[in-house]
Amino acid sequence: MAKDRGAESKPHSIRADKALGHRLKRLRADSLKPPITHGEGDHDPMREAVALDCGWGRLLFAQTFPDNESIIAALEEEGDKRRDIAFYIRDPHVVLALAPQETFLDPSHTYRLDLSTYRPSRRKPRSFFVRRLSSRDDAEAVNAIYAARGMVTVDPDFFWAQRDSRSITYFVAEEEATGEVIGTVTGIDHQRLFGDPERGSSLWCLAVHPQSRHPGIGEMLVRRLAEHFQARGAAFLDLSVIHDNEQAIALYEKLGFRRIPIFAVKRKNSINEKLFATPIQEHDALNPYARIIVDEARRRGIKVEVTDAEGGFFRLTYGGRSVHCRESLSEMTSGVAVSICDDKAVTRRVVARAGLAVPEQIEADEDADSVAAFLKRHASVVVKPARGEQGRGVAVGLQTMDEVVKAVAEARSVSDRVLIESCFEGEDLRLVVIDGKLVAAAVRRPPLVVGDGEHDVRTLIGHQSRRRAAATGGESTIPIDDETVRCLAAQSIALDQVLAAGREIVVRKTANLHTGGSIHDVTGIVHPRLVEAGCAAARAIRIPVVGIDLMVKSPTEPDYVFIEANERPGLANHEPQPTAERFIDLLFPHARMPWAEIPGSEGGEVAP
Repeated sequence: MAKDRGAESKPHSIRADKALGHRLKRLRADSLKPPITHGEGDHDPMREAVALDCGWGRLLFAQTFPDNESIIAALEEEGDKRRDIAFYIRDPHVVLALAPQETFLDPSHTYRLDLSTYRPSRRKPRSFFVRRLSSRDDAEAVNAIYAARGMVTVDPDFFWAQRDSRSITYFVAEEEATGEVIGTVTGIDHQRLFGDPERGSSLWCLAVHPQSRHPGIGEMLVRRLAEHFQARGAAFLDLSVIHDNEQAIALYEKLGFRRIPIFAVKRKNSINEKLFATPIQEHDALNPYARIIVDEARRRGIKVEVTDAEGGFFRLTYGGRSVHCRESLSEMTSGVAVSICDDKAVTRRVVARAGLAVPEQIEADEDADSVAAFLKRHASVVVKPARGEQGRGVAVGLQTMDEVVKAVAEARSVSDRVLIESCFEGEDLRLVVIDGKLVAAAVRRPPLVVGDGEHDVRTLIGHQSRRRAAATGGESTIPIDDETVRCLAAQSIALDQVLAAGREIVVRKTANLHTGGSIHDVTGIVHPRLVEAGCAAARAIRIPVVGIDLMVKSPTEPDYVFIEANERPGLANHEPQPTAERFIDLLFPHARMPWAEIPGSEGGEVAP
């Protein structure tokens, strides 16, 4: 019997050895084969010195250049605020030796998908679909995703001009319910671009909106691009991904990409600085709300001293002026202004005297009859701590005394004083006012999950919470607490209930970003009366930097109710609006400079 088992396993062992040998042979071939020369073989000769303009910079295909010197010469032609990439470098040590002060080896891995063996997935996306970029609105949406991901933005006219290109292809992921573009990917056809005898293609600019609530968007974009080039007869699909992007690398390896010894070289410029300069560990320890300000200060040559990274404290010095800050709260904000914002009852009285519309409010310490009468008068109320931030202890849409009593007890764990307010149905609008002027406006919406017909609500919340945490550096998560349970119960939904595929539900009524809410920029469409109310509130409090929260029927309509003022608004939440730029302008007027594009990345570096 032992002999028979050995005989049976031997063919399997032989097959395994052959498969291993094949992989090693293929890897050795990729590593050692010489670059294809111009006019080699029976095929048509390649185009020479190909540099494809991608809007954010140029892709230099090194295999089309006659020598390394010409690659360096092409890199030296890089435009201002652009990011050129010399790709398919086989001798990076030689290229770098020619211009060691100007160039660096990109710390990215190159991955390749063999399209001859690639098999499409039978699983179809739910609640969204992938299509070609087809309008100027699509181009604007792609730019918004780039900005949200910290990538270099592109002139929308460029996207539109390339819509019929044979060599460059743009795909977008569109949400079925809203029509919103939530992801994008760019593909390059090497054969059509420069007559590539290897019949290659490459993937660039994979990006998924950080607030998207649908799983698998990045995977479907990659698959769609792979199937597109497979149908065109391409042999492989390559991409470049930063070496420490573990989430993206895991996706690519799951799809069958394998790492190959191909390299990229870039120029040392301000956009690429984080890739070649020694990182400042103190700065890396800062949260996103402090880091966005510190990065802007460094870009302007302002000295930065991190005084307490964990707390988000830093000191900025320029010339003879020094200002200590905690995120967007600086020494320019008086203690009196902070005290006003800290107590929501005081804030309400101050802005009411300035003429703003405010909700009716009572203290939770009033007798039960007064609270019951207040609830009866308004039908629906909000309970919140008089002091506190990040939405802790806030309960919205309470309609019974039992709910109010329970919410008050929960709010007392945050603050001794608890307030009860009339509930204004509508959208949560955040206005960022700096130096008396509106800089950004955004609607904040409560967290949602979308059913898949397989997982219960608790699991869906966990998945969405992890996506929000990954997109915000851990700043945004969805807690499963009494507010979550209460919100679900109002919809007759339990945590262990499996939602039908495509069904979308709100899991918390509060829209605070720290508890999983999402933010949507409306700066360009906000009604002038709302802007006036936000600026008036800032003047009344006498605060130079503030986030004013209003409840509105719509950001395009004038009706509102003032909710609260935040003395330390999260400026990073409003990119690409120039919040950090205007903050530094306020602190150091003599260091003003024109607003510049936000640097970022183009390759497959953004995790889906």
